[in-house]
Amino acid sequence: MTTTEFQVTGMTCAHCEMSVREEVEQIAGVEGIDVSAATGRLIVTSVAPVDPDAVIAAVDEAGYRAVVA
Repeated sequence: MTTTEFQVTGMTCAHCEMSVREEVEQIAGVEGIDVSAATGRLIVTSVAPVDPDAVIAAVDEAGYRAVVA
């Protein structure tokens, strides 16, 4: 199991969290997503390492910005 943490900016509410979750869960191999608007943290769990750029692109698609933490 691999866990990668990202810092996301721009999220302010549960709707923001849901938008990020919906985009990131579309990435192949993602097993779990923990996202918090309060902390700006996004933790992605997968069986095999997931390309961080794919996660960053998914977050961008949701309308927010992410960097690897």
